[in-house]
Amino acid sequence: MFELGTDGPSVIVAGVDGSASSMRAAAYAAGLARRQRSLLAVVYIQPVGTMGGADVGVAVAEAGREVAADLEQQFQEAVRRTDPDQRVRWEFYTRAGDPYAGIVEHADRLKADAVVIGASEKAGHRILGSVAVRLVKAGRWPVTVVP
Repeated sequence: MFELGTDGPSVIVAGVDGSASSMRAAAYAAGLARRQRSLLAVVYIQPVGTMGGADVGVAVAEAGREVAADLEQQFQEAVRRTDPDQRVRWEFYTRAGDPYAGIVEHADRLKADAVVIGASEKAGHRILGSVAVRLVKAGRWPVTVVP
């Protein structure tokens, strides 16, 4: 039986990394969340330093936390500016690790109905595969890749 008001996504995950395409993806996901009255989960996975000594790892971790705080603040300001009535319900999640695994973990834990991510701007990803391509191939949620 069809129920009014229950169709459409209830949770949309937007993966961000600070790149222009990821910020466009977050804006697109925010619009979807607003129109669908969905929760928007913005996810930033902090890169993990794999080379160098302990002091390099500490510096990379600190930089990752700073980027996460900056992204959360940017998103908060953008929502405040573009959605003064606060119709978009959103949460910000961050942790260190592999971006693909982190987005998958958050999408599974939140029972996401859709994932929105920016297209990779790195040339090497055409050969090795980007996070966006890996998410599409996983086939676990509808994935929108924003250029």
